[in-house]
Amino acid sequence: MIVNVNLLKFGAALLIGFGVLFVLSAWPPLAAPLTLLVDLFAWPFDGGQTLAAEATRLALAIGGGVLAGWGAMIWLVATRLADRDPELARSLVLGPVVVWFVLDCLGSVAAGVPINVVLNIGFLAVFFAAFRGAAKPRQA
Repeated sequence: MIVNVNLLKFGAALLIGFGVLFVLSAWPPLAAPLTLLVDLFAWPFDGGQTLAAEATRLALAIGGGVLAGWGAMIWLVATRLADRDPELARSLVLGPVVVWFVLDCLGSVAAGVPINVVLNIGFLAVFFAAFRGAAKPRQA
């Protein structure tokens, strides 16, 4: 199996970046970029969505921290494990990515924002593209 470490690190950096954006958005003076993005996804683009509720800001802080931490873990897998044990790296990354994808997509649809599924497919594609080639057969 070939692991595209640069693509894996790119995906990790995206996760970290979105996590930081979410955490920063928990503070109202820095929430404008994410508020605009959420309003764009929750069409029509009308300014109707806000991130002002205390519970929303708490969810952003927690979710952003988890997202950034997950990205940091994938970065470490890419830089310290992928070349040495690509099969282990693949299982450590792709299993959780599939769990995230299914739950995030279901939650997005339930929240009335199915356009997020399209963006999730992009993330999914990045991580699957990082691991290409046939898996080595396991020896008994």
